Amino acid sequence: MLKQALDAFRGQSVAIEERLRWSWLAGRAAAFIWDYESWDTLTARQIEVAHDAGTLTVLPLTLSTRAGVHMFAGELSVAASLIEQVEAVADATDTRTARYAAVMIAALHGREHEGRELIDANSKDFASRGEGMGVTLTQWAAALLYNGIARYDDAFIAADAALENPRELWFSPWATVELIEAASRSGRTAAAAPALERLVEGTSASGTVWGAAIEDRSRALLSHGPVAESLYRDAIDRLQPTALRFDLARTHLVYGEWLRRERRNVDAREQLRVARGFFTEFGMEGFAERARIELRATGEHARKRAAETSNDLMPQEAEISRLVAQGKTNVEIAAQLFISPSTVEYHLRKVFRKLDVKSRTQLARHVLESHGPAS
Repeated sequence: MLKQALDAFRGQSVAIEERLRWSWLAGRAAAFIWDYESWDTLTARQIEVAHDAGTLTVLPLTLSTRAGVHMFAGELSVAASLIEQVEAVADATDTRTARYAAVMIAALHGREHEGRELIDANSKDFASRGEGMGVTLTQWAAALLYNGIARYDDAFIAADAALENPRELWFSPWATVELIEAASRSGRTAAAAPALERLVEGTSASGTVWGAAIEDRSRALLSHGPVAESLYRDAIDRLQPTALRFDLARTHLVYGEWLRRERRNVDAREQLRVARGFFTEFGMEGFAERARIELRATGEHARKRAAETSNDLMPQEAEISRLVAQGKTNVEIAAQLFISPSTVEYHLRKVFRKLDVKSRTQLARHVLESHGPAS
């Protein structure tokens, strides 16, 4: 039924008023039935329609939902810029916003103290407002944070709390993914078996590449020998051509960890280097450090290293750079980000200095070389 609804929203028969009101919800629904393409398309279209119609009040929910598209693409700086836009629009329209995306970004950054502080503060806020979905989100985010920094017992406890109602509509599929990984790393495979069954109900019904890859990886975590290896490789093959670079990086990581435990250190290094390179580029420090420690365990002396240069940009600077790469003028960027053209110019001067580029053309080339085509 959800797939039928998404098909309708992707079509042309939905009135502008309905599209403005409900596309954020359709995008969110797409995310939780593993339909990344619809999540991307619907949220991007709603932002465009809202800008054209001058309807600011719908943007906080839409931008927050859209941020998740960029998170799973490994574009944390772009996602963070959208959160800044959420705050700007909320201030302009005197609207209170729930900090769902901000909590997710904190978990993905992998800085335990900062992440835990933000997760706990928002958990209390959600609980005080009786917003159960928000409480579940913070529990899932905690599980993601702890899996990233290899605190698997804590990750299992947080994921288990998020799955108090395992049929919860929104975040239970993602919490189930975290529970399976944490269980596989903490000797709780018996607890993971029913979780895998629930996960497969959704991933198999979705019929998407994302769903199939997540199912393969989750099965691999609970499998052994040639079966596990085949599943890891299938998941990587499925994800390779997609924009889902975060899940691709995670799959390289757990496959590399499995290879190391099989004493295939040369093969493990290949997978772990790829994973570490991705996570460092993304600015996901917890997962990057987990990959570095695993690399060291294979006998490779992997030193800590700073994030890539692009991660030195502030979120708004990164978003302005992305829009420049799309060919937008300063006036168009200012309108989209709810700032003045002079502020855009100010940020661009800082970007040029940080990246050592001299023109918009050079900046666009840098963005394309670093992240692929701007979208």
